[in-house]
Amino acid sequence: MGNVGSGKTWTYFDGEWSEGNPNTMGPRTHGFWLSSSVFDGARAFDGVIPDLDLHCQRSIDSARLLGMAPMLSAQEIAELSWEGVAKFPADAELYVCPMFYADSGFIAPDPSSTRFVLSIFDAPLPEPTGFSACKSSFRRPARDMAPTEAKASCLYPNVGRCVTEAQGKGFDTAVVLDPNGNVAEFAYTNLFYVKDKVIYTPVPNGTFLNGITRQRVIKLARENGFEVVEKSVKFEEVMEADEVFGTGNYFKVGPCTKLEDRDLPIGDITMQLRDLYFKWAKA
Repeated sequence: MGNVGSGKTWTYFDGEWSEGNPNTMGPRTHGFWLSSSVFDGARAFDGVIPDLDLHCQRSIDSARLLGMAPMLSAQEIAELSWEGVAKFPADAELYVCPMFYADSGFIAPDPSSTRFVLSIFDAPLPEPTGFSACKSSFRRPARDMAPTEAKASCLYPNVGRCVTEAQGKGFDTAVVLDPNGNVAEFAYTNLFYVKDKVIYTPVPNGTFLNGITRQRVIKLARENGFEVVEKSVKFEEVMEADEVFGTGNYFKVGPCTKLEDRDLPIGDITMQLRDLYFKWAKA
């Protein structure tokens, strides 16, 4: 599904912009060896950065959830983001990634040591040609097992093993269940399906992020006359769907065209929602 961030990069750290991927941590850095690091991701394209304010605020909220003390406001991060985006060609499609980590502490981070990094890099938006998925044997943790309400880096090794397992079976990604055996989401995007023209999606229950793009797509769908139902979802319901798609910062809205051994169409409702999202973003 693409090699994110393999192109040109600009990074803001310690009050300065530098090109490339500068060294920011050492082996004693708390964020390195004890995982006190969080990030968020927005998308810049066609002169817009949709929901940038929400992504910046979520990075701050995530840092606080891990015991850090963010020193910038969402508005300040947004202003820096626009400053960095201006360093790229006007037609560039970019990933905007604000990050916080703790520099020191033992086990728990020292809040006063919180550091900020902003990385912006080339990441072309994928074409909506479809992706494949299978059910993962791994699950999302419950909120009392991990900092699931934060976009925390420490959650992503679990995401990675879901993807590695799926790719080992010939699929692009995985459908991951929650601790109760209900569908949570795809490995790194929120999951939707369509049945009889009704759009369904797992109700947020603390085991996965209620994504910013997810929320935006639901709002746009309802404003345009679609019925959207948030509920507990069984994997069998997704297998019987008319359409399946994912929402996330990387591709925004993308169709799932193969689920386990079942081929799925690139659905009309999926593509209508994708069009609605990009029309809203560019407006």
